[in-house]
Amino acid sequence: MLKATLRSFLAHKGRLALSALAVILSVAFVAGSLIFSDTVARTFDRLFASTSADLSVGPKDDLDESVPTGRTPTVPADLAERIAKVDGVAATHVDATVDNITVVDRDNDPVGPTTGAPTVAGNWYETERSPVEITSGRAPRTAGEALIDADTADKKDVAIGDTLKILAAPGSFETKVVGIVTFTTTNPGAALVFLDTPTAQTKLLGGENRATSIAVDAAAGVSDIELKRRVAAELGGGRYELETADEQAESAASELGGFLDVIKYVMLGFAGVAVLVGIFLIVNTFSMLIAQRTRELGLLRALGADRRQVRRSVLFEAVLLGVVGSTLGLAAGIGLAAGLIELMGLFGMNLKSTEMVIAWPTPVVSYVVGVGVTFLAAYLPARRAAQVSPMAALADAEIAGVGRPLRVRAVVGSVVAAGGAAALVGCAASSDTATSASLLGLGVVLSLLATVIAGPLLVRPVIRVLGGAFPAVYGSVGRMSQRNALRNPRRTGATAAALMVGLALVGGLSVASASMTKSFDDQIDKTLGADFVVQNSSFMPFPTEVTQKVEATDGAGLVVRSRFTPLKLRMPDGKTVETTAAGFGKQLDEVVKTTYAQGNSARALAPDRLAMDRDYAKDHDVRVGSVLPVEFPGERKVELTVAALTDNEGPEGPGMQGGLFMGLGTLEKYVPDGQDSAVYVNSAPGTDAEALRDRLDAALDPYPQVQVRDQADYKKLIREQIAVMLYLVYALLGLAIVIAVLGVVNTLALSVVERTREIGLLRAIGLARRQLRRMIRLESVVIAVFGAVLGLALGLVWGVSMHQVLELQGLKAFAVPWSTLVAVVIGSVVVGIVAALLPALRASRMNVLEAIAHE
Repeated sequence: MLKATLRSFLAHKGRLALSALAVILSVAFVAGSLIFSDTVARTFDRLFASTSADLSVGPKDDLDESVPTGRTPTVPADLAERIAKVDGVAATHVDATVDNITVVDRDNDPVGPTTGAPTVAGNWYETERSPVEITSGRAPRTAGEALIDADTADKKDVAIGDTLKILAAPGSFETKVVGIVTFTTTNPGAALVFLDTPTAQTKLLGGENRATSIAVDAAAGVSDIELKRRVAAELGGGRYELETADEQAESAASELGGFLDVIKYVMLGFAGVAVLVGIFLIVNTFSMLIAQRTRELGLLRALGADRRQVRRSVLFEAVLLGVVGSTLGLAAGIGLAAGLIELMGLFGMNLKSTEMVIAWPTPVVSYVVGVGVTFLAAYLPARRAAQVSPMAALADAEIAGVGRPLRVRAVVGSVVAAGGAAALVGCAASSDTATSASLLGLGVVLSLLATVIAGPLLVRPVIRVLGGAFPAVYGSVGRMSQRNALRNPRRTGATAAALMVGLALVGGLSVASASMTKSFDDQIDKTLGADFVVQNSSFMPFPTEVTQKVEATDGAGLVVRSRFTPLKLRMPDGKTVETTAAGFGKQLDEVVKTTYAQGNSARALAPDRLAMDRDYAKDHDVRVGSVLPVEFPGERKVELTVAALTDNEGPEGPGMQGGLFMGLGTLEKYVPDGQDSAVYVNSAPGTDAEALRDRLDAALDPYPQVQVRDQADYKKLIREQIAVMLYLVYALLGLAIVIAVLGVVNTLALSVVERTREIGLLRAIGLARRQLRRMIRLESVVIAVFGAVLGLALGLVWGVSMHQVLELQGLKAFAVPWSTLVAVVIGSVVVGIVAALLPALRASRMNVLEAIAHE
């Protein structure tokens, strides 16, 4: 049996090639994501371990800043002298570093990365752990001198002697490049600018005695943990955050982990789609091969092979296919990881392919995925093979699935569909976002399974409609193509299912994204009353200097500032919540339209007052007049009175639950070191809005990090951000279509082999080659359109359910992108035509006599 199995596998290797390709794609994405993330993690672990100080003493801040505020927490710089006297301390260094700062060249062009990595400005001091070294020029000695990293200098054409302008929170200032530094380790992609320590303290942090942290070197024989204990004993009180080198590395790695997780999960999403769609392809392939080998399997049974041996034989072929596909997929995954490493190099993160990490879990997971998928996909066909009777050796090969009742599928599909429908109805009825999202996920899975299981039941009624015009338009060729698609509902359903999965995903997310876009558009129309909003292009806060330029612009009338701050509140229900609140100027009503359930803007913006969303207040037993203990950054603890409740229907941003806002005077009283996040501007009476915009653009030209936007600009920005999600969806669709095309090609190719004698007889009675090719193309098109119809119908149901979840977040508008859906149907016709090219060409080139004699 082993010899027979191996010979059978080698005899059908061409027919299994496309199935192997599906395995290769899924394993490649799994292996590539694991290798890439392991390589980046290992590289940065070494970077953090080699550059972290033995001990870092920084400001203690228990509030997470989920929304940027522009605040830079500091510690007293003279703390370094106090720590230096602690027994076991070899040296201390004042660190004055600011992330996400803007640096421009002589043409006002930013010199920082354009890929989202930060521009970091700080003070220059050398230690054995410095990640960079001076390779050209000298260190900065006085105010007005700076170093810049070599990678940034090369990309932005900055040379020694050039002047840079640094746009810091205390104010902008110019500095001259006197030296170039080069990374001694991995360049994480950031742009680095170094100043002398006094300049960094005053120009970046706003004070001579300020530092972002104190770096402490341990004396020989003193461990980091012991050093931390001694310094903590000296400082006492828990006012400062003390981290050893290992703790700093762990903290930095956890921040990097979020970036790595995005890449890993995106690639695993591609792998999941490839696996899911590939399963249909493999099931179809093995089902058709077993149908074509019915006589062969019957001979094996007649010669003494029992059912278990036949089943093991088919499963062994599947395992061989999985091993071959996994091996090639692992190799492709290594290539994919190398490509990602090179891609990161283009973005400024200089990783080395020679240091690629292939940890032992990677090949294990790769083979588990590849072999597991093929084994599971081949299990049902293998059971079917084991049921072949020895008498089949005496009969013509049967076509799998023809004439077999679909009652079991009908019952199981109905039960699963009922469960999916119940979950989706529960999703729509739930008022809790987490519960609704969970029911949505369950409903999507169950409805997808139900459609796959019951798909063959829909083949005959749907394809009779879709192909109803074929006989009238194409005559007998059209009639035969329609009947070929109808003759085996199981095969047609499985072939179309591969395409259905991708299109259902696209349909659902397209409806969700269209609804999100319309909701945001409606919200902008409803709430934004200002002529213009000045805001950072990346939503980061900007220096007060920018606001002053806006206020001084000719024609600028009303100017209202806004800021954000994290805070912690103790609610009347006993719960402590941490969120982000906004602060607005007094004339908020002139630029933002706010609906109040109780109170008004004048009360909300009064000193030591607070406004809150009505529903959020109800959830926490808050009423107008409630006095809430509030903790601001820097452990500033006060009490604020709830003076107004809002009834806005708009969405909340991440980390901004509760819709909290207060007067800008209150916010600045307790958080004086933040920066403005947005400035709302109305034209002065008699000033044309477009003229004001031109003046604002001119006034803000030295500040390339900020932009002037009106309502139309905001809508465009939202659409672009949502489009990023859609691009990922379309990429997933592209992968699904590739594998689905392979499935249709495979099905048609095997079908041509299966119908060789039939095709020969058709040719003998006068069917022309062109008519034969047309027949196969029409069959392919109707199968592809059938998959598209099922996928889009399922996607619309998912989209409506997704909208119910979005509605709980304030996104209440509903929209269906009909143009996208129509384009998908047209695209499915193209997919069908492309998939039929090779099988149709092969069928038309058959020798008629040999085809008639084929068994």
